[in-house]
Amino acid sequence: MRPVNLIPEQEQRGARKPLRSGPLAYLLVAALVATLVGVASLVMTGNEISDRKAEIAQLQQEDAAAKARVAQLAGYTQFHSASEQRVATVASLAASRFDWERVMRELARVLPGDVWLTDMAATATPDASVDGAASSTMRSAVPGPALTLAGCAGGQESVAGFVQALKEIDGVTRVGVESSELGGLAEGSTGGGGGNCQTRSFIARFQIVVAFDAAPVAATGSETE
Repeated sequence: MRPVNLIPEQEQRGARKPLRSGPLAYLLVAALVATLVGVASLVMTGNEISDRKAEIAQLQQEDAAAKARVAQLAGYTQFHSASEQRVATVASLAASRFDWERVMRELARVLPGDVWLTDMAATATPDASVDGAASSTMRSAVPGPALTLAGCAGGQESVAGFVQALKEIDGVTRVGVESSELGGLAEGSTGGGGGNCQTRSFIARFQIVVAFDAAPVAATGSETE
């Protein structure tokens, strides 16, 4: 008699079963893992972008606050800079100021009795101008302080004596006679001075430049007497 197996085929041991652990299952698991990894990466990237945006916003706020602070202090900075410049200017002028007062005192002492001045200008540089002063070509050749004197004297000898007396003033390096003319000029002529002081034919009208080349003075500026 032939034996017959009454156990259903799907329950028989060793019988072929439906696919439960074949390659398809591994593929599904791998796809799921890849999806999870992608989602996690997207989340982390999004969080990092949010953090960077927040950091940028904070830096922008700090930068705006710093600029506002700088704007508030700009006035103080400008004032400090201007103050330093003014102090430096004053110090430079004080160090280089020419003592015109002393020169005027010495000029008054050496001025002879037969010499009188009609025009005088004291300038620290040749480019300095004095309103109403007589023009002088010799003054432009003196780079430092100089006196430009115009007036009359009781003759050419008196003019020469005045020139020698001017050389005795402390600090004078040279004295130049730009013009010296006796009377007899045309009526109304003023020569180099501020008026016609030649009332007699023997009176000499002169213009003299007194130079102080060695004086330490500033590059610009002038003083008048």
